[in-house]
Amino acid sequence: MYGSPYSKQAKKMLLLGAGELGKEVLLEAQRLGIETIAADRYEHAPAMQVAHRAHVIDMLDGHALRTLIETEKPDLVVPEIEAIATDTLVELEQEGWKIIPTAQALRLTMDREGIRRLAAEKLGLPTADYRFANTLDELKAAIAEIGVPCVIKPIMSSSGKGQSVLRHESEAEACWQEAMEGGRAKKQRVIVEAFIPFESEITLLTVRSSSGTSFCAPIGHVQQEGDYIVSWQPHEMTEHQIEESQRIARAVTDELGGYGLYGVELFLGKDEVYFSEVSPRPHDTGMVTMVSQDLSEFALHVRAILGYPIPQIKQLGPSASHTLKAVEESQQFEIGGIETALAIPETQVRIFGKPETKKGRRMAVALSTASTVEEAKARAKQAAEALQIRYEL
Repeated sequence: MYGSPYSKQAKKMLLLGAGELGKEVLLEAQRLGIETIAADRYEHAPAMQVAHRAHVIDMLDGHALRTLIETEKPDLVVPEIEAIATDTLVELEQEGWKIIPTAQALRLTMDREGIRRLAAEKLGLPTADYRFANTLDELKAAIAEIGVPCVIKPIMSSSGKGQSVLRHESEAEACWQEAMEGGRAKKQRVIVEAFIPFESEITLLTVRSSSGTSFCAPIGHVQQEGDYIVSWQPHEMTEHQIEESQRIARAVTDELGGYGLYGVELFLGKDEVYFSEVSPRPHDTGMVTMVSQDLSEFALHVRAILGYPIPQIKQLGPSASHTLKAVEESQQFEIGGIETALAIPETQVRIFGKPETKKGRRMAVALSTASTVEEAKARAKQAAEALQIRYEL
């Protein structure tokens, strides 16, 4: 069990990043009597619609971030996105503000370089072979060393933006351009990873709380263009794979520290488990836990950061999620087909309430349970396909 990091009971929470995951975090916080404030770079973001107050700021602007925190005086600062002025958060934490899980964890996980070097070089965990590149010429040299196929990602991005699989050396320039366009915070640097012939990908939700470290049942998921489309729980694994996954997740999260939920992404090979990435916050693939567990990942995150105990996490049975994504950009749209989707047994729908669509943007998710994972996946897919985005009304 870990000692409580808080000297007083928290009453006010500031959420930095107000997307669909943050919306669920704020709802859970409000259920425990917490005053909530949401901030994001655009108006009417999903979490803003349920927060007590909301602010629009550029969270990469350290001065604006400091001004907001000093004005609102929250007991807890809870980042939901990567693109934040982490150097400012480090300064604020040193001044006594409570940053979740820690400012250092946020800085390390904000870019793929920091967390990859920590996992592979400091902790000695198994990862794909990797190189970093600052220019197109350096990228070509890294490809020559790593070999093809390989995966190229900006060191900072979200939802798979800027990520591509290079299958021939001639694609280097196109992959470089995609990474530059998809990266965040103006970081002109990429990571080149050897392609691992993995059997599946999982997210192991790992919770650090006053009760110690807890693990949710493994969540399997399928990605498309680097962004998840479908996830399910539980994912079938061998006892060795489960033990190794928990060992890796515990090592990484112990090093990062703090209280809260971490989304640890892993590749499963035939005999090996490889560390991929970690997010110090609820994970998009974990939306399935809104129907698959007695405590969702959002409820677990809030309990943990408030210093409350988590005696157990109960998995309720085979469950799946399937996303609805926009195919074009529009500020005039509506989502239909909800009645058809909800006619499917053991199925729920979450409409995120985003003010505009963009190509590839998640707009809703369907959640289903069933007697088997395959049936749950089929139901969730059927429900997601029943939902329709009607553009330019």
